[in-house]
Amino acid sequence: MLLLGIDIGTSSVKVAVVDAATQQCLAAVSYPDTEREILARQPGWAEQQPLQWWQDAKQAILLAHATQRYNPQDIGAIGIAYQMHGLVLVDEHHHVLRDAIIWCDSRAVPYGEAAFEAIGPERCRTHLLNSPGNFTAAKLAWVKEHEPEAYQRIDKVLLPGDFLALQLTGEATTSISALSEGIFWDFAAHQLSEDVFRFFGFDEALIPPVQPVFAEHGRLRASVAEELDLAVGIPVTYKAGDQPNNALSLNVLRPGEVAATAGTSGVIYAVTDQLFVDQLSRVNPFAHVNHSAEEVRLGVLLCINGAGSMNRWVKQAVGRELSYPEVNQRAAQVPAGSEGLLCLPFGNGVERMLANEPVGAHFLHLDLNVHTASHLLRAAQEGVAFAFRYGLDLMRENGLHPTVVKAGKTNMFLSEVFAQAFVNATGLAVELYPTDGAVGAALGAGIGAGTFATPEEAFHNVQRLQLIEPNDEAAVYEQTYQRWKAELLARLPQPEAALTKM
Repeated sequence: MLLLGIDIGTSSVKVAVVDAATQQCLAAVSYPDTEREILARQPGWAEQQPLQWWQDAKQAILLAHATQRYNPQDIGAIGIAYQMHGLVLVDEHHHVLRDAIIWCDSRAVPYGEAAFEAIGPERCRTHLLNSPGNFTAAKLAWVKEHEPEAYQRIDKVLLPGDFLALQLTGEATTSISALSEGIFWDFAAHQLSEDVFRFFGFDEALIPPVQPVFAEHGRLRASVAEELDLAVGIPVTYKAGDQPNNALSLNVLRPGEVAATAGTSGVIYAVTDQLFVDQLSRVNPFAHVNHSAEEVRLGVLLCINGAGSMNRWVKQAVGRELSYPEVNQRAAQVPAGSEGLLCLPFGNGVERMLANEPVGAHFLHLDLNVHTASHLLRAAQEGVAFAFRYGLDLMRENGLHPTVVKAGKTNMFLSEVFAQAFVNATGLAVELYPTDGAVGAALGAGIGAGTFATPEEAFHNVQRLQLIEPNDEAAVYEQTYQRWKAELLARLPQPEAALTKM
């Protein structure tokens, strides 16, 4: 049997077709070729059109078929990964009511903070495991206040993956993992959060039926099957946010294991079997794909909004004609430390790990007689690596001490400069694997369909490509990081002020 994986990213939709028998990827494509726009109608806002995701997904599937490396009729299950924390609203006819408010949108921060104070910090930390902050529930509260006509027409509140499954099958479902990332889930009571729904005045009927992550979430509609040259009735058997899915794709399922990704955002995702809480809610635990009431499995997520987005911005500013391999080659021409040039890569919305402070992106200590465009390119990649180090130290403060990180050899980890800077800055070895979100979603579909007896079985043929360990530049990076950290801290409030704000 073949498995189809769909990954709804911020910049594009990726599709992979995997042979379940060998776990080998037969075809992998993305659509469109250029990065999709984020709509920012006001500073701090970030929206995308859900129907554009759907059109892009269909185009990507047809492009995969066009490779002629498999028979589309042999596809037996579909899995979906998606950008987390997005808000998609549909009416009773499944029509989209407004553009999706996506993960890096900052407008809902005050709503989440108000809920945190009203519900109570201690109750939030023990039941929600997070401050409601800028997550999906707070975004829905913003719509309720500012767009009451649209709010009154809502039939279902969906995460982006729920929406794509709805388009494929005509059925709306969600999962505990999805609800936890939206801060709709009470971990102590193992149900929808009465506190959150009461405070915001939400009706629980807005939430679709809750299914396990690995379960049937509907079957392919005949009209869609005909349009996409697929068999009628194929089940969607897996849905997960991009970071839990990335961890799944790397076989990171057990306590102590850690996954990383550096796409539009940068993430470290550490699995734990404890009900983890950061007092400042700077790193956030969500239900992992294999979490249950009987067996706690949380993914502690550190997110850096300005990762690949920073890399992309500098690439475009330096020269739009540059490819990413050319960016990486030019960055490699500059010595470690970028000859004193520093970059704070925080220009893609407020950063959760910085207590929602709008620090913004900065280049610092620019010397017009020394620094070139290549220095900007390297400093940006180093700045993202330093942001990972800063966030990792927050996780260490909370008792998580990873020794090895697994990542797919994709996105910024394709850059030797970034990958080595990450290792030298954090002190952690990195194992790179030939996988990505779409492949992970495909294998997740196989788990949900029962093709694999266990998640571990789905990944037993996935082999490590590369091990990167700290080298003799580590001392340079430690010195540079301390300078970088001092510049960042100078732009942040005191910890006491941050705690009061959260």
